[in-house]
Amino acid sequence: MKKGLFILTTIITLISCGSKDKKNDVLAEKKAALDKLIQLKTKTEAEIKSLQDEISKLGGGEINAANLTLVAVTPVAAAPFNHFIDLRGRVDAEDISYVTPRGMGGQVKEIFVKEGDQVKKGQVLLRLDDAIMRQSYNAAKKQLETLRTQVSFSRDIYDRQNNLWKKGIGSEVQLLTAKTNMEALQNQLNAAEEQVKVASEQLQTSSVTSDVDGTVETMMVRRGELFAGMGQIKIVNTSRLKVVSNVPETYINRVKKGTIVEVEIPETKQTFKTTIQFVGQTIENTQRGFTIEASIPANQQLKPNQTVVLKIQDYASDRSVTIPINTLQSDESNKYVYVMEKQANGKSVATRKIITLGESYGDQVEVLSGLTGGEMLITAGYQNLYEGQQIRVNP
Repeated sequence: MKKGLFILTTIITLISCGSKDKKNDVLAEKKAALDKLIQLKTKTEAEIKSLQDEISKLGGGEINAANLTLVAVTPVAAAPFNHFIDLRGRVDAEDISYVTPRGMGGQVKEIFVKEGDQVKKGQVLLRLDDAIMRQSYNAAKKQLETLRTQVSFSRDIYDRQNNLWKKGIGSEVQLLTAKTNMEALQNQLNAAEEQVKVASEQLQTSSVTSDVDGTVETMMVRRGELFAGMGQIKIVNTSRLKVVSNVPETYINRVKKGTIVEVEIPETKQTFKTTIQFVGQTIENTQRGFTIEASIPANQQLKPNQTVVLKIQDYASDRSVTIPINTLQSDESNKYVYVMEKQANGKSVATRKIITLGESYGDQVEVLSGLTGGEMLITAGYQNLYEGQQIRVNP
């Protein structure tokens, strides 16, 4: 049994290795074929150019204009160029409050607002059962009044004993005893006053108030239910709005605080120009990106969680040569385009320009070298051109 299993495993391994080797062989053959075609293209273009030069020297270079390759051209010019990172985000409110009780919560006795109501900061939203807290408050007040009476009485006794002591009547022990009693009662009075403050604060926690001005978005509590603040009441203030998005970590060195952002609202056809005010300092594990925030003006048509399109400007140049990206061609070692040049004899020919590229955005790509502006770029009919080929422009 073990021997058979070993033989089967060996056979599977050999088949797998053979399949992998075969795949590598096919890939190598295709790469070799591609290299041959590229070399043939380069050689053919060189031979065509050589034959054209020879024909021209022998006086046979005149070509019927109707047979010339038809092209379209456009002038190359330097202009401002910007690159953007296109992302999707959402609208969010700066002030969203999830109301919670100041104490431990409790049974709801009264509700004063409903969903959709406008509320002010500090406005009472609902009232909780306060029977026990009110009893504690009343008991603390009664205790305070009792101690105030006792302190007043002990102070009077101390004053009398002190006057007698000054006249040489009575003993020092009596004076010290009266003073000690008065001070002890005063300390109890101070503690009672603090206890009344605590009881008063506890009593006030039965009134649940709004932390912000805004609209009651959620009111998920009824009279008689227990209010604990687990997302039961939500207040939204839309007077200050922002957009929030997640930027892939690829752009971590290109997006920072102050970066210009164009915000588009697809549903309302609105556009805002703003800057990034917040850049998150951590990379989220799930989306592998960091959070950004940018403020936008308040608008009745905008709602929290509404979808927006962000164009983050991560590159800007005041003067760059750009060309349509579809005019770009390449060989085994270079990127190039064809431009039209006028010869001394008045003929128009195609000239290949090797270029170095920069940023690209939309259908435009930045040219760092190879074109300086003023050239006539061939934008149509360039696919089968070769160096020095005589052409004519589509009128």
